[in-house]
Amino acid sequence: MGRQIPLSFPVSESYSGNDFLTLPCNEDAMAWIDRYPNWSYPVLIIYGEKGCGKTHLLRLWQAQAQNSDVAIDDAHNLFGDHKLEEELFHQFNQAKENETRVLMTMTTNVASQNILLPDLASRLMAAPQVEITSPDETDLRAILVKLFHDRQITVEPGVIAYIVPRIERSFSAARTLVQKIDEGALAEKRSVTVPLVSGILKGSDYVTVLGVGAAGCRLNHV
Repeated sequence: MGRQIPLSFPVSESYSGNDFLTLPCNEDAMAWIDRYPNWSYPVLIIYGEKGCGKTHLLRLWQAQAQNSDVAIDDAHNLFGDHKLEEELFHQFNQAKENETRVLMTMTTNVASQNILLPDLASRLMAAPQVEITSPDETDLRAILVKLFHDRQITVEPGVIAYIVPRIERSFSAARTLVQKIDEGALAEKRSVTVPLVSGILKGSDYVTVLGVGAAGCRLNHV
């Protein structure tokens, strides 16, 4: 029988509080969300690699924020453009004047960004910056289980144990591998087993590559 061609269906991601996986790598960021609106500064910046849960946290914050508060996802895409930076600087001044809050997400910290306006850079450097760090081995196990669950795939603990020491410890590596395993299982009409995973890992080098730029920046009033 020929190999089945898997159809690519979008994976539905829930942004509810029950579906957010609180781990040591993100607990500091979650604590800041829980602390709202008692922030010492009008702006909070959460940064970390693509796929680490920044947007999920931003959505959780939006659910409790006031209408005048502003959420800016992938804010790093604003930097390097004078007009967009001016708009962001104006947004910052409005928040300070009106005692409202702005939550921004970025892939890296402010110091590493190419910010053209010195006044904007100085204000953002003064803001609290919270990093979602790379997952450790325990975190990675939990992340893999959740990613398989999101695709409605049940895997044995032994499969997770096999994967963890063999891939890069990053959210992107875990997400990409789970996608490839799902596609491989569908194509071969097989369950997700250690032999299947082993074949996918041996035939690919994608597990250490992984990070793509965000398509755009989303600025949303809550």
